[in-house]
Amino acid sequence: MTTDVRVSGVGMTPFESDSRGSLTDLAATAAERALADAGVDPSEVDALHFGNALAEALDESAGLANALAAALGLDGASADRIENTSATGASAFHRGVETLESGAESGDAESGDVESGDVESGGVKHGDTDTVLVVGAERMSAGDTRDVTEAISRLVHRREYAQGITLPSLGGLAAGAYLDRHDAPREALAAVAAKNHANAVDNPVAQFRKPIDVGDALDSPVVAAPLRLYDCCPMSDGAAAVVLTRSDSASRSDPRVAGIASATGTHAVAERPDPLAIDSVSTAGERVFDRAGIGPDDVDVACIHDAFTVLELIELEELGFYETGTAWEATLDGETALDGDLPVNPGGGLKARGHPLGATGLSQIVELAWQLRGDLPESRRVAGAETGFAINVAGFGNNSVCTVLRA
Repeated sequence: MTTDVRVSGVGMTPFESDSRGSLTDLAATAAERALADAGVDPSEVDALHFGNALAEALDESAGLANALAAALGLDGASADRIENTSATGASAFHRGVETLESGAESGDAESGDVESGDVESGGVKHGDTDTVLVVGAERMSAGDTRDVTEAISRLVHRREYAQGITLPSLGGLAAGAYLDRHDAPREALAAVAAKNHANAVDNPVAQFRKPIDVGDALDSPVVAAPLRLYDCCPMSDGAAAVVLTRSDSASRSDPRVAGIASATGTHAVAERPDPLAIDSVSTAGERVFDRAGIGPDDVDVACIHDAFTVLELIELEELGFYETGTAWEATLDGETALDGDLPVNPGGGLKARGHPLGATGLSQIVELAWQLRGDLPESRRVAGAETGFAINVAGFGNNSVCTVLRA
């Protein structure tokens, strides 16, 4: 299934450790940039979907979508808030795509039942929704480190939480199992960190624009062995926003949403037959490639959910970009570098761009849009990219959302 939805405008704030202003201010800044990029007046927005994961845990205000709509002057637009832990941003984007698709009615189609997006826009009678604004924001500095750590700890299964298991501990266990099973050197994980930091150096919205090398990553403090500090994403503040329109009203330069799909997997990691098999990732990946009518070999640039360095390797294999147990070799060989066969996380990924939970999935879409439009300096642009892929993962693979954009 191919959609007729276009990414007509994108905007971001810098991702940083301690932002100024309120969560609504942060979200509004990204939204205003996306609207300006799209050339869309707030009065033209029909629907707002606001992604935020941690507001209640950090004592932020309720009614966030309504507050943001008021701040932007979106009078009359529908508005809601989306929450899907660390995949909140992509889930909000998914909701936005579905909102536009559901606005298409098959009354003018020639025959039969028609799924939204399955016919050319000229043969579809559109509903009232033509412009959707999707915003994701998180202000993790709103709480102290203990509160934020506690909120993130609760993203795991309740039985795992009761036993003191955290996302970093799951990451450490997975990293150890990956290195042992595939006889991979510890340098393989460090190479992921070094690559993503290098990609963030020229990204003005990245939280960490500091280059590191493999030695720096190997010498950083242990967090959850064998994972070290530079193997783990930071806590971040930040916001990202996207304006979605229909193809019949979009510019020819606007990237098209070729496919989007999500899937859940076994919630408790201990109940998974194989701790290195993340079913939500593979299932969502299979669905999105089928809907987009392409395969992994057709992707020119990928944004992979690297909350921990080992997850970049596991997800690349689960998605079919590499055979099981070989992504680490590809990384060491430079295949996933900016000038490699499959550039991965050209904006720095979660590791170096940052990971404000509600904004991360949308920041991946923003990065892909910039890449596909060619709006970037040569130092960090993937030359000739026409097909982009993104995956945003909730928890430790409890839920995954995959998106394919085409130039």
